Amino acid sequence: MFRFRFEALSLAVAGVFASAGALAADEDLFFSELPVVASVSRLPQRLADAPTSVTVIDREMIKASGARDLTDVFRLVPGFQTYPNNTDSARVTYHGLTDEEFSPRVQVLVDGRSMHSPLFRSGVNWATVPVALEDIERIEVVRGTNAVSYGSNAFLGVINIITVDPSLSRGASVSTNHGSRGVRDYTVRAGAKLGDAGAFRFTYQQKDDNGLTNQYDWVDSFRSRLFDLRADFSLSDRDELQVSAGHVEAVMPIGRLLKKKDPVTKKEYVTTESSADWPIHDFSQSNTYLQLLWRHTLSADSDMQLRYSYIEDWASDRYIAKLRGKQKPYNKTDYYFEIDEFGDKANRHEIELQHNFSPVDLLRVVWGASWRSDKARSELGFGSTSPVGRDVGRLFGNAEWKPFEFFTGNLGLAVEKDSMAGTHTSPRISGSFHLTPQNTVRIGYSRAYRTASTFDLRADATLVPYARADGKAFKAGEVALASIPAYVGNPELPAERMDTWEIGYLGDWRDWRMSLDARLFREKIPNRHLQVFAAPDYIAEIQDVRIQGVEYQWKWQPFQGTRLMLSQSFIDIDSQFRDADKNAAFAGEPAYESTNVHDLTTRSAPGYSTSAMLMQKLPLGFEFSVSGFWLDKMKWTRNSWQEKYTRVDARLGYPFRFSNWGGEVAYVAQSINGAHGEFKYSGLPADRIVEPRHWISLRLDF
Repeated sequence: MFRFRFEALSLAVAGVFASAGALAADEDLFFSELPVVASVSRLPQRLADAPTSVTVIDREMIKASGARDLTDVFRLVPGFQTYPNNTDSARVTYHGLTDEEFSPRVQVLVDGRSMHSPLFRSGVNWATVPVALEDIERIEVVRGTNAVSYGSNAFLGVINIITVDPSLSRGASVSTNHGSRGVRDYTVRAGAKLGDAGAFRFTYQQKDDNGLTNQYDWVDSFRSRLFDLRADFSLSDRDELQVSAGHVEAVMPIGRLLKKKDPVTKKEYVTTESSADWPIHDFSQSNTYLQLLWRHTLSADSDMQLRYSYIEDWASDRYIAKLRGKQKPYNKTDYYFEIDEFGDKANRHEIELQHNFSPVDLLRVVWGASWRSDKARSELGFGSTSPVGRDVGRLFGNAEWKPFEFFTGNLGLAVEKDSMAGTHTSPRISGSFHLTPQNTVRIGYSRAYRTASTFDLRADATLVPYARADGKAFKAGEVALASIPAYVGNPELPAERMDTWEIGYLGDWRDWRMSLDARLFREKIPNRHLQVFAAPDYIAEIQDVRIQGVEYQWKWQPFQGTRLMLSQSFIDIDSQFRDADKNAAFAGEPAYESTNVHDLTTRSAPGYSTSAMLMQKLPLGFEFSVSGFWLDKMKWTRNSWQEKYTRVDARLGYPFRFSNWGGEVAYVAQSINGAHGEFKYSGLPADRIVEPRHWISLRLDF
């Protein structure tokens, strides 16, 4: 059944129009004009002209949300799901369809540089995204596939993080967060001019907390350290150079505690000892990057830019596990295996050229080309210490045509050639009909391809024992017989394909200081990739998936000091196994495994979700904000669930200034409505509890 809550949508829209009479007569309107965005077609466009929906999160919204972690910010975006770092790495995804470890279907960019890593199976490791919240100018979130503009990983959408221009950073500031659950954060920022034609911004940040509350057999904490530098230079009246470099490292514990049975009651209990097959150990990660971007202005309506970036990811997940041999005659013998599932190193070189111009009146065009070279090394994953290389080349183009005042057409095409996955062509076409200056209807279609990760295509992971658990010496041939095949690549795996149809509506009611962006969508994926648990595991085309739904975001500024935002999404996901062979391929009990995998897709996004935020200026200079989040039940991994929950956060801040220095003191409280579970294993109560957390923030500017 299509789980739309039309009554909620109708009430919300009715409330919008019913409130119109209560507006104040103020000339300085935040919502007086919809923003210009560049993340959809790579052309600066009004939202009314863009080929799909975009949510813009500005600095004030980020601050008002009270978020410490970047992932928390995306709770405000309709259709997005997220959870923080715990014993599983943090994830952010759109319309579900996440993988077991990292989410590879939403492209994440920082100043144009992709955060997807070959080390983390083409997913994003949010623990090592090298940007501090304080350095973000705005985030443009493209809600819908955008492989035309940004390649394979933009399969479901794009998160484009744009950092603060160094010329706007002057002087120094220090800030700290101190509060419950071990929150201890420290940030130092500095900015200044570099001669007559340059400016720089530098940030150091360290974050520590005790994570979520442990209710079962795991422990949690998180620690990160970040260095980030950006310098911009005006080389001439037509040329600009941007230099960025940084490093971030993070550590969190993963593994399980040992469970035993009470000899009297026969009930299971959790000890403080580590489990033998997955002991508690540190998962250490880091990201180092360098980026150079040159922009040259050709004319008033034409420019070109050349970007080069180098990224290196490193991780260590190394631990010793005691496992049982898998083959006769040693299948009853315990061995010690050395495991490093996500460990080792990967790097990426990327160069990209982009050219914007207007060949004739009423037509604007952007085209470009990029080349990317990836190398990933994993002794366990690839069965060798030699790196595995992969090259990807792209040609892309978008055109905006405005032949009439009431119509804007967008056409896009990209061709991507992958040395491992072949060549794929992604088209997009859309038309925006401006019924009035305040009301626009958009209709669009696009096709996208997502190529599998290097690991999924070329893995050769076999666990080889290095000692017997009983201390005895290996017998002849014992090592080979006890080896456990863990994961193999599928070099013939075709790219995932998605066809998207959408109808959008955009209302920009300036007299009412109000806007509404609604999107009705249908997404078809005939060959969704999923992991087959078959010893060894592998990735295969498992399901035919249909995603359909409606989502909207509403903004209103009834008074100068008041901002209201409301977002809702209603999503229905249906899937079928592509054939009986794929259904039967699962190990263990096929019926149970098939049900679990089916649920992993159909409940990978909540049937409904709502987010709301109020930002209010108070007397005496105080600033108050409150955010609420309501989510239906959903499934993050094959063996886990997230029950439906409600969460309310609040922030009270006081900016101050004395002579030549100033700052802000703030109190932030999360989950003020009480604790809730965000992660639980099947058959168990919620074991990762988000309890009320609060902290004091202090920032001093010099």
